[in-house]
Amino acid sequence: MNDVTLRGALEAVLMVVDEPVPAAELAAALEVPLGEVEAAIEALRDEYADPDAPRGFELREVDGGWRIYSSRLFADVVGRFIVDGQSARLSQAALETLAVVAYRQPVTRGQVSQVRGVNVDSVMKTLAARGLVTEVGELGGAVLYGTSTEFLERMGMSTLDDLPPLAPYLPDLADIDGEGR
Repeated sequence: MNDVTLRGALEAVLMVVDEPVPAAELAAALEVPLGEVEAAIEALRDEYADPDAPRGFELREVDGGWRIYSSRLFADVVGRFIVDGQSARLSQAALETLAVVAYRQPVTRGQVSQVRGVNVDSVMKTLAARGLVTEVGELGGAVLYGTSTEFLERMGMSTLDDLPPLAPYLPDLADIDGEGR
């Protein structure tokens, strides 16, 4: 497969995928060596990111896979179009629960409830229904949850390593100890 055909085939596949696809899977599907696919993906990513010719889409790597997304440059326009008066925001309880899962994963519902101090069963169901958390295993019969690829995509992150550190936002232990005295 020549370079032009390979790039076209990659674009066609990447336009229809629902979640990021690893380069190895793309190579297998297209029956092309992995190195050629990786080179073509990087060339497409760079071409789409050309600042002199901004496009409405970009090719991003998320959680080890590749997918075409709308450009971050036009996020406000896309957001207005998608939402168009609808409320798609998460409640304060859902945001807090999602933060606990993101920073403590893998975690059980019971562990999240302990951190938050309230029952989180319905909130976890909502987050799972929205595709932001997913089952990642089991611990002593309890389901373990973690954030999903959808979470990374919505947050604009490639990996969980992109989460901001929590330490700067936490009070010093001396401050906490001083309050109890």
